[in-house]
Amino acid sequence: MPSDEATAQMYRLAQHHLTQAGFEHYEISNYAKPGFHCRHNRVYWENRPFHGFGMGAASYVQGGRFTRPRTRAAYFEWVATVGTPDAIAPETTPVMERWLETLMVGLRLAEGIGLQRLATEFGESIVEQLLIYLQPYQQRGWVEITAADSSARSKVWGDRRVRLTDPEGFLFSNRVLADLFEKFDELN
Repeated sequence: MPSDEATAQMYRLAQHHLTQAGFEHYEISNYAKPGFHCRHNRVYWENRPFHGFGMGAASYVQGGRFTRPRTRAAYFEWVATVGTPDAIAPETTPVMERWLETLMVGLRLAEGIGLQRLATEFGESIVEQLLIYLQPYQQRGWVEITAADSSARSKVWGDRRVRLTDPEGFLFSNRVLADLFEKFDELN
């Protein structure tokens, strides 16, 4: 079993060789040639709504998550109720949970998350708090605030994005996210 440092070195080596070979490290655990990123998984990483079909399938719609029944009998019973008041309806995910999920999945992407999107969906004050919490990780070189393009949509946030650096930020993503979860749970 390799040590944590040996595993980190393998990750760095893979990142170096794959990017030198023309692959983009577009997500924490994925590389692809330009134009061949997995569009399906981006739905999850961008925390966008999706429908799952079949036994045990998960869905995220109207701000809520739910899973269809896992056994055949329960699933057929559920199918019989679709369109009735007894059908499974998603429970709305609490705002702080959606915030943390959005950070967790969005920071998996090399491009990170747009600060304007976060401010629009969750409010400017929580984004300002996020930037304060991320300062120690910026100083370590694990997190950066970048400008994505030249078309500023907001005078406050513009096109700025928060992202983990590659490969170091990706390597320490669990530490960064665990700290964010702890700090935002304290606010809740």
